[in-house]
Amino acid sequence: MKVTSIITVNFNQPQVTLDFLRSVKENTIGDRVEVILVDNGSKEDHKEAYKAVYPDLVYIKSVVNLGFAGGNNLGIKVAKGDYLLLLNNDTEISADLISVMTAEFEHHPEIGILSPLLLYFEQPQVIQYAGFTEMNYLTCRNKGIGSMETNIGQYDLDSRETGYCHGAAMMCRRDELKHVGLMAEQFFLYYEELDWCEKFKKAGKKIWFTGKTKVYHKESMSVGKGSHIKTYFMTRNRMLFIRRNTSSINTFLFSIYYISFACSKQIFAYLLKGRWDLIKWVLKGVWWNFKKSKNSDNLGIKI
Repeated sequence: MKVTSIITVNFNQPQVTLDFLRSVKENTIGDRVEVILVDNGSKEDHKEAYKAVYPDLVYIKSVVNLGFAGGNNLGIKVAKGDYLLLLNNDTEISADLISVMTAEFEHHPEIGILSPLLLYFEQPQVIQYAGFTEMNYLTCRNKGIGSMETNIGQYDLDSRETGYCHGAAMMCRRDELKHVGLMAEQFFLYYEELDWCEKFKKAGKKIWFTGKTKVYHKESMSVGKGSHIKTYFMTRNRMLFIRRNTSSINTFLFSIYYISFACSKQIFAYLLKGRWDLIKWVLKGVWWNFKKSKNSDNLGIKI
């Protein structure tokens, strides 16, 4: 029986992380798992509390916040499992999650990376994710499949290729990372999982969704809705994603569209809402791309 390494990253969310660990402990009985927690620059050290809930926990403390990609990469580097399951610490899982997801890999060797059905934790009848459409690289837009639908089991039997996985819950084979590589840490927050999926595609692997198991996601608990952090990184990284994954001509055309239309529209919306404080973060996000290369390192970033 193969081993699955469950990797999660915590940043100043001890109670959410404790709930996550309880969920993992209760729902992996009979599975061969190792659980790795990366404490990603948190102000307080709750190692003993975490180990009280999950005694076999592999605990890694990072003094600085490495971002979502950097924190997960730190966990990946010490993982020993055949499979790697990256889970947000603001998720809770189903009892069959490990068995169903690993079975998908056994039945479909073409899979590179896989995500399950995601439901909103506070409204478990509402679907967050049942796959993504392919990306329109000229606008860097795609659509979520099943988003905000009522879950009546319409995706329960699905096992299919999809545009992208969802960063809240995704599994891959550890050995394949020798060819694919780790997540790009320059994203820091947002779009890194989409970029990683592009790497799997370039390696000849498929991006996959299964509705046969589910994860419950406590969305937007990390940075909050309408925050300057989210505004900055969503603006910055949408452009960075295109720069890294398309041609120079496409990047040029996208940049014209993005600056003249998408960002202008966003700034106008903030003006109408009286959120003047967020406008500068849109501008900062765009400007970063003119100052930095597409492979710039973000460690120690200050916002």
